[in-house]
Amino acid sequence: MNRFGHVTTRILNPVTAGLLAASSLGAQEIIELPAEDSRLEPDFEELYRIGSLAGADWEQFGDIRNVAFDGAGRLHVFDRQAARISVVDRNGNLHRTLGRRGEGPGEFRNAHWFAVTPGGKVVVADQADRAYEIFDAEGDYERRVRMGEGLEVMVLWSFMADPVGDAVFSAVGTQMLSFSFVANAPSPTTRPIEHHDLSGDVVSRDTVADGWLPPGGELYTGLREPIAFGPRMSAGMLPDGGVAFSDSTAYVIKIARPGAGVVRILRRPLQPVAVTGRMIEAEKDRRRERVQGLDPGMREFQLRHLANLRFSEEFPIVRELGTSWDGEIWVQRHGNEPTDDFGPIDVLTVGGRYIGTYAAGAIGMPAAFGPDGLVAFIERDELDVKTVVVRRLVSRGR
Repeated sequence: MNRFGHVTTRILNPVTAGLLAASSLGAQEIIELPAEDSRLEPDFEELYRIGSLAGADWEQFGDIRNVAFDGAGRLHVFDRQAARISVVDRNGNLHRTLGRRGEGPGEFRNAHWFAVTPGGKVVVADQADRAYEIFDAEGDYERRVRMGEGLEVMVLWSFMADPVGDAVFSAVGTQMLSFSFVANAPSPTTRPIEHHDLSGDVVSRDTVADGWLPPGGELYTGLREPIAFGPRMSAGMLPDGGVAFSDSTAYVIKIARPGAGVVRILRRPLQPVAVTGRMIEAEKDRRRERVQGLDPGMREFQLRHLANLRFSEEFPIVRELGTSWDGEIWVQRHGNEPTDDFGPIDVLTVGGRYIGTYAAGAIGMPAAFGPDGLVAFIERDELDVKTVVVRRLVSRGR
């Protein structure tokens, strides 16, 4: 397995030099980042918390699917159970709500995800209607854009608002929101990052870049079996309309722009950990234990699947990626154990400067970034209730 996926550019490493011939994207800038960590000390000011069984009615959330900021620093919280988006001002007070369950204009039948533009326009994906529902910056329902028919809407992935246009970006292999099986669908060959133009009545799609699809494919396309411990697709929106993403087991962050493809690659010379037979058996044991409570038919199905499960040769270094409004890229690596998703977080710039690293456990990956250093985290309280905590980055000590 090639840990660099589709890095097809001038790389002085002989292992990947053969990829040069496959490149059709032109020159790409390669930036080598330092190998040693430079410690960052988190300095965040907590501004407010929302979400409590003892709180106001509007903040008794049932299922917080995702959160996002607009350009005014207002936090939007999507409660999928209530089919409602709550918009909160900078002091943590309710500003307005969007949507409710129903079948009329501005109502949701089966909404799964939303995104908000810097200007405050809100885009909601409703799987039941196979459409994006759009609200203007004042919170009024504006219009519906159909996703299309057939194979292109077989799987709905999480998406990000285009900060410079009337569009969203979606990366295959990120968070799967809904799935519907389509017979005789072609096998995928990549994990594309798509630009969905919402200016018309029906979505117009363009591929910004093709992410690497490892041998074995993705379970959630319904087409091929996945590889356990395989590389994830993680992506974040950049303020100029570009996308930063990771798609391989190596520490390789790719910067792509519409119409240009991958234009820059940021790499750290960190080596992936090999997957051993002991690790494979431990993972199989864990999965067997997890299915014991299922009904007999489903348990038998899962055990047959487990018997044929393929495993990656190495663990991916990158576990999650986030991007800030000023172009920083936050990259979370695995912990001391390669099965630990919550390791240290590196902070990079889109231009390729390494700022430093937050130690594992010092801070989590934000669920949303906002203007002026705002970040939001989704946490659970002592009653296992989801709470949203908003903080502001004060400074970065070393």
